[in-house]
Amino acid sequence: MNLILLGPPGAGKGTQAKRLQDGYGLVQLSTGDMLRAEVASGSYLGKQAKEVMDSGGLVSDELIINMISGRIDKDDCKAGFILDGFPRTTPQAEALDSMLQDKGLTIDHVIEMTVDDDAMVTRITGRFSCSNCGAGYHDEFQKTEKDGVCDKCDGTEFTRRADDNAETVRTRLEAYHEQTAPILTYYREKGVMESVDGMALIDDVTEQLNALLG
Repeated sequence: MNLILLGPPGAGKGTQAKRLQDGYGLVQLSTGDMLRAEVASGSYLGKQAKEVMDSGGLVSDELIINMISGRIDKDDCKAGFILDGFPRTTPQAEALDSMLQDKGLTIDHVIEMTVDDDAMVTRITGRFSCSNCGAGYHDEFQKTEKDGVCDKCDGTEFTRRADDNAETVRTRLEAYHEQTAPILTYYREKGVMESVDGMALIDDVTEQLNALLG
């Protein structure tokens, strides 16, 4: 079973992908992680990617497709994979389908985690973490038990990501909607497009996903 999870940053794709990975024996494939691994390994593709990134350019769709192709040929992907963060454009989706078709594979489900933009701003801008151990918290949804003290290590210093501010979050959401709208249409026409409520509680989102996947 091969899946694509769609959703803006902060929608919870990573959390749900990990649960699907554990529950169905699938492998979560993040193109960002794969790129870093290829560069670190010094492979032919990694060297190509490094040259492009070092020059400030964007890695080509062809290189990313080749990287995904090599990764899904490995034994641990025999039960299937979950793509997180790719494809982002219709040409990428078409190239992915073409590559999979050559291998006799298809994308079985494309699932968008739908969100409310205003609620997402609140969700993301409220995030903070312990500077010492990295434990994550939220101003509204996951406060520390004792004000100003980390529950896990008793640390008293916390940090927030510089890009977790309302303006940046709204810009990312707008970019996501603009980029993704054509992809939704592409996969809807292929009959594999589905959606879940990404604003629901984590366990409820998992239940929705399990219901779709059977």
